[in-house]
Amino acid sequence: MHWLRFLFTLLALCFFSGCSIPHINVYKDPLTPEEHFKLAVAYEQEGEYEGAIREYEAASEDIAEAYYYLGNIYFTRGEYEPAEKNYKIAIKKLPNNPRPYNNLAWLYLTQGRKLKEAESLASRAVELAPEEKSGPYRDTLDKIRQALGKEGSRK
Repeated sequence: MHWLRFLFTLLALCFFSGCSIPHINVYKDPLTPEEHFKLAVAYEQEGEYEGAIREYEAASEDIAEAYYYLGNIYFTRGEYEPAEKNYKIAIKKLPNNPRPYNNLAWLYLTQGRKLKEAESLASRAVELAPEEKSGPYRDTLDKIRQALGKEGSRK
């Protein structure tokens, strides 16, 4: 019974003295994923890669293409492991987009590793691209095949 009197006294003291009960504020992000994405593009164009990474990551939950752009930034900075990781996520989330396949293939070619996998990725990019836009992807495939000691893919 003493504890009940103590609790009542404590509550009365808090009430009359302006004591407040601690609470947690939950803030909603004021930007939409699309706004984060646009902001990331602007940061990237200005060469402000840390800001771009932060904003692409904020957008990536709803905009799968953000993973492709994250891969590009990391690749540009020579951070190949996170570039590879983000390209793989982009491929998984955007299976019909040739760009992440091509860029992951180019990453492998640049590093001189996984060239057979790079060839497969570049071939998939060529398959996915409309004929009129497949040129860059064919170039990647040709360079990978040259590195493998094969003839180029053009006839």
